[in-house]
Amino acid sequence: MAEGLGVPNKSIFSTFITQLDNDSLLRFNHYPPKDCNKDRDNSNSFNVGFGEHSDPQILTILRSNDVAGLQISLQHGVWNPVTPDPFAFCVNVGDLLEVMTNGRFMSVRHRAVTNSYKSRMSVAYFVAPPLDAYIVAPSVMVTPNRPSLLYKPFTWAEYKKVTYSLRLGDNRIDIFKNCTQVE
Repeated sequence: MAEGLGVPNKSIFSTFITQLDNDSLLRFNHYPPKDCNKDRDNSNSFNVGFGEHSDPQILTILRSNDVAGLQISLQHGVWNPVTPDPFAFCVNVGDLLEVMTNGRFMSVRHRAVTNSYKSRMSVAYFVAPPLDAYIVAPSVMVTPNRPSLLYKPFTWAEYKKVTYSLRLGDNRIDIFKNCTQVE
């Protein structure tokens, strides 16, 4: 990734996650099928299993049991289903990677929905640095197209504290926008 972005230090991103005290975690999710009898008057074909959000970490590596349910929003309010592939992982860019790439990679807003025919199961690996890791875009990410840092530097502990103090759907990364940036 660093090579593709033109960052001279090829280990700039991997250094965070190879440290023993990284804050990465593995989570298993189970979304039972929607109870059709309970919602007879509801015309929606799904219920929200996990609400709209972006992941605060660097990356999320996700695998499901080949049951649809993951949706992403590339435009505010427009939800696009992600077709499950039993032979692939889904990789989501997290908020920290957006900051570390100065907005070249964008954190993806997503949600999980249930259906009326089959349980959906997934496993997610949230790739996160140590709590004291200093999060800032390398200087090479400041370009003529992005003449200043889009986000103020912070530690993962600071961002994590803010993230978990707000509602799930809040756009938490905007709190760290750099007010001095040139647009």
